[in-house]
Amino acid sequence: MTDLPLGSEPRAHRSGHGWLTRLALSSRFHAISQAIPGLRRISRREGQALFDTLSGFVQSQALMALVELDVLAALRKGPLRTAALAHAARVAPDRMAVLMQAAAALKLVRRGRDVWHLAPRGAAFLTVPGLAAMVRHHRVLYRDLADPTAFLRGETTPELAGFWPYVFGAGAAADPQTAAIYSQLMADSQGLVAADTLAVVDFSNVRNLMDVGGGTGAFLTAVGQAVPALQLTLFDLPAVVPGATARFAKAGLEARTRIVAGSFRDDPLPKGADAISLVRVLYDHADSTVAALLAAVHTALPPGGRIVISEPMSGGHTPDRATDIYFAFYTLAMGTGRTRSATEVENLLKNAGFGAIRIHPSQRSYVTQVVTATKV
Repeated sequence: MTDLPLGSEPRAHRSGHGWLTRLALSSRFHAISQAIPGLRRISRREGQALFDTLSGFVQSQALMALVELDVLAALRKGPLRTAALAHAARVAPDRMAVLMQAAAALKLVRRGRDVWHLAPRGAAFLTVPGLAAMVRHHRVLYRDLADPTAFLRGETTPELAGFWPYVFGAGAAADPQTAAIYSQLMADSQGLVAADTLAVVDFSNVRNLMDVGGGTGAFLTAVGQAVPALQLTLFDLPAVVPGATARFAKAGLEARTRIVAGSFRDDPLPKGADAISLVRVLYDHADSTVAALLAAVHTALPPGGRIVISEPMSGGHTPDRATDIYFAFYTLAMGTGRTRSATEVENLLKNAGFGAIRIHPSQRSYVTQVVTATKV
């Protein structure tokens, strides 16, 4: 390799680039690689990956259109022709044809002879609770990222921060309508989070689980249904109490559920639980707030009590495509939190006095990762 003329290769080598990067920096190597079948396949695969990144925004906008025009929902009942979809959506047939071709490229639909069928991926999209609502909600995030340079320089005021009032404490979450939208989005996503958490955490030896910041109790409901003898405590803001009360009653869990209204930013955590869960809570908040919360959890737990942290986490030294792009930018737009790696969470737990810390293998990084610890 050292005999191959690579243009600026010596300077790149001195700069610390690896040999593959040095090759990729050479236009001569790219020309040579097109004549070698194995290298040509690698080069084209990398080119496709770069183009997928380049076109990612257009793909997400095509998905937004499919959701807002109810195209996938319409196909749930059976195949439809382009003209019928266009009429229902009030979109010109030629433009609907473009959208449907894009949907087929995204493998959300299958194409027949001028008829479109719902594909397995599109059916799965419709099945995941809250996914369509989250896509519609992305309009806010897209507006915040319209000028990514200004966004990263802190020259804009992200709109997304105003959508999540809970992160600013009880006083900022007083509007019932905003609280209801927030709570519904959170509740819709908790099914997958609960499933992945229950897959790696055994709650059978827990007497009382308190979920802090648990919204209307979707996570507690899932755990309570999976572990029949478990006593449940929900601690969250007063605005979510009516929704939580209704959810527990509908699930038949009211007899073993206690709801305590309060803000962990302003109030001490109630005692009595031997395990406390924080589900998608830490990444909403700054390090100082997280440190104070973990200290409060440590105080509230008895010796030997457990903490369960479940949320999407950065890949750290091994960057993760889902969490280090989507969730990292999302939490940055929220204006208060950030997406931490499991190692960062581990260090915060150590500083709060926890031991026996375990980072569980992630089932689906785009859903959640779990870290558990014990009060020593």
